[in-house]
Amino acid sequence: MFARVIQACLRYFDRTFLDLGRQMRWSYLPPLMVYMAYGVSGITGIVGTFYVKEYLSLSAQDLAALGFWAMLPWAIKLPIGHAVDLLWRWKAWLVWAGALLVFASFSIMVGLIGERAAMEAIMPANSWYQLSVLIAPLGFVLQDVVADAMTVEAVPHFDAQGSPIDPAARRAMNTTMQTLGRVAIIGGLAAVALANVAMFEGVEKLDAAAKQAIYLKIYSVALCVPLLSVAGVLLASWMRRREEKRLAALGIDANAMRHGLPDEGDEGITRPNWLILGGSIAFAGISIGLGMARVKYGQELIFVLSASVILFLMWRLAREMTPEMGATLIGTSLITFAFRATPSTGAGVGWWQIDVLGFDQQFLSILDLIAYGLTLAGLFGFRRLMAEKSIAWNVIMLSVVGTVLSLPTLAMAFNLHHWTAAMTGGVVDARFIAVFNTALESPLGQIAMVQGLAWIAITAPPRLKATYFAVMASFSNLALSAGQLGTKYLNQIFVLTREVKDANGLVTTPANYDNLQALLITAVLLGLLLPIGAVALAKLRRWQSG
Repeated sequence: MFARVIQACLRYFDRTFLDLGRQMRWSYLPPLMVYMAYGVSGITGIVGTFYVKEYLSLSAQDLAALGFWAMLPWAIKLPIGHAVDLLWRWKAWLVWAGALLVFASFSIMVGLIGERAAMEAIMPANSWYQLSVLIAPLGFVLQDVVADAMTVEAVPHFDAQGSPIDPAARRAMNTTMQTLGRVAIIGGLAAVALANVAMFEGVEKLDAAAKQAIYLKIYSVALCVPLLSVAGVLLASWMRRREEKRLAALGIDANAMRHGLPDEGDEGITRPNWLILGGSIAFAGISIGLGMARVKYGQELIFVLSASVILFLMWRLAREMTPEMGATLIGTSLITFAFRATPSTGAGVGWWQIDVLGFDQQFLSILDLIAYGLTLAGLFGFRRLMAEKSIAWNVIMLSVVGTVLSLPTLAMAFNLHHWTAAMTGGVVDARFIAVFNTALESPLGQIAMVQGLAWIAITAPPRLKATYFAVMASFSNLALSAGQLGTKYLNQIFVLTREVKDANGLVTTPANYDNLQALLITAVLLGLLLPIGAVALAKLRRWQSG
């Protein structure tokens, strides 16, 4: 009996973990390097949180609004995606441009932390920080669009003998590719979380100057992050030339065997779609203009405008599909949108954890490390579930489980940790509960994301892979913008404030977390009801999901 259990566990380990390694192809590596660069950039996440709290005067509402603008480049990926299709042979230049923007973003923070007086002589520190936050997403979007299209190209349509690969096998390969993409991002985040744990060791005993030196060191290290994405496109170029030589030696036309590259002649060349380019560029210009003019309800106007553009383009895509595929597109998009549009609690809850629960930089880095490590395990463990179950099924499961796992944080808002610490001699305190809760909820958000990306990759037209990815990803990222708007509204209704002092040490804004419980309850309910309501609507209208 014991031997059978061991054998069953070994078979599960082989199917879940080792099999993914066996399915890894060298062609997957270049886009994975670009994705990993995005993950490694998370090295500044905790530093940014504490820097804002300790040195800037931005409110939770300000940060939520900034989050909306930072998400805007992700919602307007479409013209970039179409440009990648048109300029596919020169895609490396877009990655280089993105790398320079990311480098500039981190350079601003290096200057702001190391030479604040000189930076403030040009413009206020808050403005510098906002500029840094806004230009980094532009860089990452440029690189992400290329990497998304590279994942489609990385999964072959034909085997080594030139025979078409079975659609079911391709679905599994696309799921593997997208899973590895998430693994690359989360793996990068886990690596930098481990680095943060080491860098922040003993931080609670340091004075302000020593902490600032650590912040400066971390942002200085982050300046090297763009090199990883650049190395990815250089590797892709080398692998492409090597494959062309191999196919030529076998007497095989390279263009016929390499999925997604334009054929010689007019038939296979991607033509500019001026409706996409002109409309998207006009939308981007209007959005930037509204943002710079600080028009009242500018964010809402931009959201409505972007939603109209993206929905129109999706409608055009649906017209080109069979009725069944069109219904699946609508159902999948609706469910994914609702799942990703659920608002978060905002920065105020993080401030409460720092001020009231006493979480320091190193402990938050430990939580990140646990979260990312278990997310990696979850991506491996749920890989077959993602390939076999529908997006609707997984969204319901994730919404229910996510709601249950939100309860410990809500309970701590009602001082549960004081009771549990008293009952257990101080063992089950706030940090114990936070570690336990983080360990349980870590993998959830990435599961639906991988499944959605795999579905997009499977249905992407070969010659418009970047455009299609950009349309669908723009819609998905539009949901995140909706979530940021929802977060801003929640923080306007349920105001949380941290203590802010002026240059003389006088308190200008006192800490106030009286609305914490109401904020958490509202966010938990929205996280449950919005996705399940979307699934119910899709079922009622007989829209399928991928």
